[in-house]
Parts: sequence; C-alpha cells; structure tokens
Amino acid sequence: MPSKKIHKILVANRGEIAVRIISTLKKLSISSVAVYADNDVDSMHCRLADEARPLGGGGLKDTYLNIQKIIDVALDAGVDAIHPGYGFLSEDADFVEACEANNLIFVGPDAESMRLMGDKIRARQFAIENDIPVVWGLVGSVEEIEAQAAALPYPVLIKASAGGGGKGMHIVEDASQLRLSLEQASREAERYFGNGQIFIEQYIRNPRHIEVQILADHHGNVIHLYERECSVQRRYQKIIEESPSPSLSEERRQAICQTAVDICKKMNYNNAGTVEFIVDENQNFYFLEMNTRIQVEHPVTEQRTGIDIVEEQIRIARGKVMGYTQDSIVANGHAIECRIYAEDPENNFMPAPAQLTLYHEPKMRGVRIDSSINRPTVISDSYDPMISKLICHGKTRESAIEITRNALKDYIVQTYKTNIPYLQSIINNEDFINNKIDTSYCEKHQQELIESMHSMRNEIKKEDVVALFLFYDFNKLYLENKDISNVWERIGYWRYNMNITVSVEGQQSTVNSQQSTVFNVNIEKISPKSLKCNINGHDYEVLLTQNGGGINKVMINGMTESIFVSETSDNKYCVHLMGLDFICRRNDELNDSRDYSCNDVKNNDMEYHSPMPGKVIKVNVKEGDDVKEGDVLCVVEAMKMENNIKAMTSAKVAKVFVNEGDKVDVKNILIELSI
Repeated sequence: MPSKKIHKILVANRGEIAVRIISTLKKLSISSVAVYADNDVDSMHCRLADEARPLGGGGLKDTYLNIQKIIDVALDAGVDAIHPGYGFLSEDADFVEACEANNLIFVGPDAESMRLMGDKIRARQFAIENDIPVVWGLVGSVEEIEAQAAALPYPVLIKASAGGGGKGMHIVEDASQLRLSLEQASREAERYFGNGQIFIEQYIRNPRHIEVQILADHHGNVIHLYERECSVQRRYQKIIEESPSPSLSEERRQAICQTAVDICKKMNYNNAGTVEFIVDENQNFYFLEMNTRIQVEHPVTEQRTGIDIVEEQIRIARGKVMGYTQDSIVANGHAIECRIYAEDPENNFMPAPAQLTLYHEPKMRGVRIDSSINRPTVISDSYDPMISKLICHGKTRESAIEITRNALKDYIVQTYKTNIPYLQSIINNEDFINNKIDTSYCEKHQQELIESMHSMRNEIKKEDVVALFLFYDFNKLYLENKDISNVWERIGYWRYNMNITVSVEGQQSTVNSQQSTVFNVNIEKISPKSLKCNINGHDYEVLLTQNGGGINKVMINGMTESIFVSETSDNKYCVHLMGLDFICRRNDELNDSRDYSCNDVKNNDMEYHSPMPGKVIKVNVKEGDDVKEGDVLCVVEAMKMENNIKAMTSAKVAKVFVNEGDKVDVKNILIELSI
C-alpha cells in the first residue's frame, strides 16, 4: 500500500475521546477539525481544535450519526482523513465506504472487517471455522429460539447481533423469563443498532472478561499490546479496567494474546482493534467479540507500554509500516482505569444529568485523566453519562490501587450525583484488592459496596463540613479573588456572636440525599483569613493557609484541608471533603426557588412517574386492564437505557397519561392505578 499524506483530520466525535484525538494531532502537527451539535457549541473539543464546524440541532441521527452531513463538512473543510473515535459511526461500514467514495482516508479498519466482526453471529461463525474456541450458542428469530426453550442449557445470555456496550444483553435463568427478555433485547437491538437480530449463548458462571489490544498495518504485520482485565462491570458495562490481568498465568497470557493476533491475521485486519474473551474459572478462554475501533479503556495499555495508540492508528492509515515490532513492546508496571459517570449507584446506576458546578482534577504522580471538562457545564441527557476517565499507573498492582485510592479522594466532580464514592468503595473492597472478581462482582457486592459508601460518609465529622462551609460562605469574595470595590464588601461581616443554624444533607447517600441534620452555630469572629465558631458545643477555628491557583487550603483545628465548595441551587452549597460531597444550607437565608430533582418525585403504589427525563417507547396497558405486581406498565428510554416501569401492587389501570413517543419529565404521571 503506497504511503499517503495526511495534513488535516476531521474528528467525527465529541467529549473526551475527541479531546484525546486532538491532543495527538497537535503533537503530530496535523490540523484538526471538530464537529459539534448545537448543545456542544462551547465544548472543550471545539475550543481545542484548529477549526470547529456545526452539525446543527436535532437528535443523534441528525448530528453525530448523520453520515452525509459529516462527509459534507469534511469536504467543505478540506480534510484528508476522518478519525471516528469510539461509539457513534466508529464501527459503521457504510461510513467507511462513504469516506472512500469521497477520497477521504478513514482512520480505522476496512468496511469488510467491520461487517464481519460487527455482526456477532458472523464473527462467531468465523471463529468456529478457524478453530477459535467459542461457547455454545443458538441463532434465530424470537419465535425460533423460543420454540427450543426446553432444550436450552439455562442460564443463557441473550445478545444483539450488532450490539455492544451491554445494550440488548439479558441473562435468562429459566424458560419463564425467555419471551419477555427476547422481545426486549430485540427491540433494544433495533433501536440502538438498526438491526433487531439476536442470538443466545450459554452463560458461563463467574467469568472473567479479558481483552487483547492489537495493532495491524497494511503490510501484514500484526502485534499485540498485551491484555486488559475488564471484569468489574455494572449493567454489562465496564467501570474499572486494569492491565495486566491479575487472573492469568504467564502461559495463558501468551496463549490468549497469540490467539488475538491469529484472528486478526486470518481476517487480514488492519489498524487498531480489541479482541475480547470470556475466561472461565479454569482459565479456559472463549472468543467473545472484536471491537474494530479504539476502545474507551485504551489509556490503560498506553500507560503500560508508552505507545500512543492514536498516533499508530494515523501512521497505519497513511500506509506506513508500524513503528513497533512484537519484540520491541515492553509493558511496565500496573495500570488501573476508573470511568467517572454522572449516575446514581443506589438507584440501579440511573444516569443523572445535571449542572456540573465544580471540577478539580487530582495532580499527582502516576495519574492521567482523559476528560472534556475544564469549566462549569451541563451534563446532558442526550449522550452517555460518562464524564471522564481516571487512569493510575504504579510499579505493582498494590501501588496502582493506592494511587487510585488517593486520586479518587482528590477528584472533585460536583454535580447531582456521580459514581466516585462507589468507585472508592470498590477500590477499598477486600475482594477487589485480593482479585476475587468476575463479571458479576458488582451485582454480588452491591449491598456491601453501598454500605461502604455510607460508612465512609458517616466517618467524616459533619462539624468539619459545617466549619469549612461557613468559612467559605462568609469569605467567598476574597477566596475567589473577586474584585471587591464596595466598601461594605471590603469590611465584610462585623457582627460577632451571630447565632445561626446550618443543615447538612447527604450523610447517607450522594450529594442530593434528602436526609439532613441541623447544626447550631455561634459565630465568634470572622475575618477574610479566619473563622472562630462553636458548633453544637464544640469550638472550631479555621485559618487560611493558601489562597490562589484555584486551590484554597486551611487549618481546621490544627489539621490541613482543601476547600472545594460550589453553589448548587436554592441557596445550597456543595462541600467536598475526603473525597465525598455534602450539601449545606444556612437556614437564615431564604429563597423561594425550588429545585425539582429525581428524588422529589417517587413512584408509589398508585401513581407512576419516569425515573428521569426521557421518552416513552412502549405502553403495555390501557385503562381498565388488570395488572399484578411486577407487570411492566410501560418502558421509558433515557440516556441510552431502557427503564421498565413495573406495577408495585396488583390493581386496575385507572388512567394512562402517555403514548408511545411522548417525552416525559420526572414530574409527569405516566400511569395511575386503582384498587
């Protein structure tokens, strides 16, 4: 393949992966063009790119998934190539062919490789034909699969043929669950991937999910960059990845990596890709699927090998020989990645779109953060709720865990809810530390992990939270280096012996928990650099020790703490301490505004609301129907996830307020029942 010149690349993506790609383009002195939907106009990837081109408004099909629009933008911008990142059009063979038809280089594999591995049924058959081990499975329509229900080796796993990211996957324990799960999986597959075909596999108990990163050029060279352990998952989606896998012997490591290379050679694959395997308790491994793109977790491999995978993708796309051979790959130390999500771990990891008011990344050795945030912003409900990725690298797994533990404490993402406390619970969990994990780890340990979140929160003295909050509240103009021109602002508070009360929320949950405790405070002295007060009978003194660079440090009763406080709404403030967030409010300050959060509206036995803003995609009942406890009344899709609204009691349907296709809010009643 002749070498091609690339001077300018359009990044057909958004968020942290777009920022990540643009950073490599800058390093290579290649001009970058970003694209953006209307709600991304002020996003970081647009600010960092050399050019930013609009895709207009509307949903994903009108913007980031609109092949013709992206091709038109690329041609108008005069680019040589398009990098798709992950998600969106990254594994769309039609997009690859559209690029080729318009003389645009696609930074990724060819269309045939995508079609082969993008269809899990074809990929499975390819593996069987090439003597690659796979688990038992069955292919067919919903009716054909259901007809063989009696012969199925339960439990089984339903999968979407064109799926990925856990969408359309369902574990079925017995025949009674099969029909509903098949229909839901097929429906999800059609909606997410435009292909409703599904298949089932025998479900392996307690499996490990291990994947191998590969690179392949157009000159027949294929290498692996070793493996990643991806077994810690929730809702079939990875939240913690690490490399090397602590589960494999060196013999099995070499075998699984070589198998990945063999698969790529047999299919004449080129560019970056990831071959995924299921590994049983005896370290037998089975081909699962191949992702024909760069992975979310690619930084784990980069931190161990020192190889910029995006740079190699571009080198391969230009037709050059890879810059590495297998013998030149040296993997050092241990790397762990935590995915930071705006979601509620205590509510089935429900996505939690909201205003992000404060963002501060930990600055320490061995820590890398891939993010697209550096200012207050809105976490939109239009996209996946991942905020960023925290990648920590140490000499050993133990040191990598310790670095991750410290980094999570110093990582401040103040919004409605995040999974940071949940990730802290995992990192501190003995079974994780001792590598007693599999793909059902989160499910098995859910209650334990939630209780650990509560325990961490309850160990923090809430009086410390109150003291830090009041020091900030009385001195925020000074702390934020605001221009204080008004004489009264310069004087500040002159009243001593003020008596106030402060409410602290979030003691049992994440930041918007409705549980609160009231603290009585007597303010003794206030100055721009100090606060003396008595909280519930205990004396507190806060002294400012550092002010500047976006960080304020104080001594609170002799202990050094950083102050990270942001205003939320309704005169409330979010205070970050020891890796956790607390909501504080002075009860002497009044405000008539109301903040309707997801916790303000609860389903009861008779009235059913959406768990978050979304779209009704199915209504299963009509007025007058009799329903029993557990029946699915309707289905609401929000942030790429289906939410089954189930009856909490046996009753009659009194009123149906929604139709399929309706957009709903948490305040809207969907269905009302009556006894």
